[in-house]
Amino acid sequence: MTERAHIPGDGQGNGDGPRPGRSSLLGAVRSGRRKDVPPGPNYKWVALSNTTLGVLIATMDASIVIISLPAIFRGIGLDPLAPGNIGYLLWMILGYLLVSAVLVVVLGRLGDMFGRVKIYNIGFLIFACASVALSLDPFRAGAGAMWLILWRIVQAFGGSMLTANSAAILTDAFPARQRGMALGINQITALAGQFLGLLAGGLLAVVDWRAVFWVSVPISITGTIWSYLSLRETSAGRPGRIDWLGNLTFAAGAGILLAGITYGIQPYGGSATGWGNPWVLSGLIGGVVLLLVFCYIETHIAEPMFNLALFKVRAFAAGNLAALLTAIARGGLQFMLIIWLQGIWLPLHGYDYEDTPLWAGIFMLPLTVGFLVAGPVSGYLSDRFGARMFSTVGLVVVALSFLGLLALPIDFDYGMFAALLLLNGLGQGMFSAPNTSSIMGSVPSEYRGVASGMRSTFQNSGTALSIGVFFSLMVSGLASSLPGTLSKGLQAHGVPTGAADQAASLPPVSTLFATFLGNNPIQHLLSSNGTLAHVSAAQRAVLTGHTFFPRLVSGPFHHGLTIVFTVAAGMALVSAIASALRGGHQTEPGPEPAPADQPPAPAETPKTSQTEPSGPS
Repeated sequence: MTERAHIPGDGQGNGDGPRPGRSSLLGAVRSGRRKDVPPGPNYKWVALSNTTLGVLIATMDASIVIISLPAIFRGIGLDPLAPGNIGYLLWMILGYLLVSAVLVVVLGRLGDMFGRVKIYNIGFLIFACASVALSLDPFRAGAGAMWLILWRIVQAFGGSMLTANSAAILTDAFPARQRGMALGINQITALAGQFLGLLAGGLLAVVDWRAVFWVSVPISITGTIWSYLSLRETSAGRPGRIDWLGNLTFAAGAGILLAGITYGIQPYGGSATGWGNPWVLSGLIGGVVLLLVFCYIETHIAEPMFNLALFKVRAFAAGNLAALLTAIARGGLQFMLIIWLQGIWLPLHGYDYEDTPLWAGIFMLPLTVGFLVAGPVSGYLSDRFGARMFSTVGLVVVALSFLGLLALPIDFDYGMFAALLLLNGLGQGMFSAPNTSSIMGSVPSEYRGVASGMRSTFQNSGTALSIGVFFSLMVSGLASSLPGTLSKGLQAHGVPTGAADQAASLPPVSTLFATFLGNNPIQHLLSSNGTLAHVSAAQRAVLTGHTFFPRLVSGPFHHGLTIVFTVAAGMALVSAIASALRGGHQTEPGPEPAPADQPPAPAETPKTSQTEPSGPS
């Protein structure tokens, strides 16, 4: 029997399909699939404001600890540069990202089955409880770090519930003609939250390290109460069974793979990185094998968690590929800019190392401004003219900004630097909002939860992958020249050869994290072995001053930076090509994907979905 193609509405008759009749609505109520009274005409703005608050606090907390780690480590009495503590540092950052990358598809699927608002509300509650626990860390040293890591994982679980269902809630609430604008505001807020987290972390860490976690407590509690009181289910749930085997293989495969990448950037034996570590190789291979098993499972069961048939929709597949590569490039930009500013540029301009995290967040504000300006505007315009032009041009702008950053000297003029950051933010804003609207508008309404989760998985995985990719590239660039440069520079200022060689033998990743944390590694290293007490006062002042270390590492760092920004520009251009191949402006979602074990049913495609419109619709 041939399946009839189905093009669903948005649940409100707002332009995606026919308005549901009285009998169908009553039938849904009686069957338990729609328990709420249909919301009023202003409900969409309530949904937009609440979900925007949710993704803002979730993404801010993903990055807020990055720039406040020095204060956190000092607060719990942990030396961030001790070799055994690098793992704590990495997992403080990556634990949140790994959970977000692994669980969003599962939680989006649960939203499709049991109600997107219900899962979203539970997520806000979990996030609020975890925020309170983080701010009350009762331990010190390693135990204190483990408390923070574990509760950050719980917090990420709640945050994943928010991000996995927010786009689906908005897609249900808004008519097609306004969907790009709404998703643009939501998506750009999520991306801007990553950079606002850096600024907030720098400001709050000056007050108290616990304030970094306090700030999310009142916001998450308020958001929880507000979401429970104001949000309504606007689409019927889609009953089904939970794909336990698919969930298990995906979570295990993605988690092991990303954990292997995390440990790959740490030194192993005599190597600057750990890519030759048997455990890392086992994790990489095992993770890929489990993900292949996952793909096999998903194509052979009736109700898969990850509906691979969605990738047959060209706009969905091309949009997610572009989002993955862009997220990798954006993550690399974020971390490299922090290192560049905190470790080199700000000290060269007289800023104390302890103050560099705060000022790095402030000097990166043009990037956030670009997001906030371009996102809503491009989302609104893409509703009228299609997503392809805006998203593709935006990625070309991003690539050009990377090439511009590549041409800057290490000790740059801030005006030019700020202009390039603004250009990068504008380009990413032009891309992200239309791309999200295109992805979410290309699938039937009952699959929007899982589609939102899949989109978030690609985005979060890209951020986690960027740490492995770009830190490895930077460490490789530093490993070839940093030890010799560091040893010669120290000896030239009165440090004995043995002590200079010992300091120079510090793994490049430790030096990289020292600059990332706003620490002066020279003062730290030479104080710990008593070398500073045996050099003259003049030499001591030079070695521990603002300019010695930045000038010493600027050459090796620029070599690594050249590699990083060249790769990032290449990724942005490949993303632009993928974006251009997404197809023309689509005014209706495509037909419902067939079950994974059946081929999709043939269906007529509206003529308008294949060509870009010549003007406003």
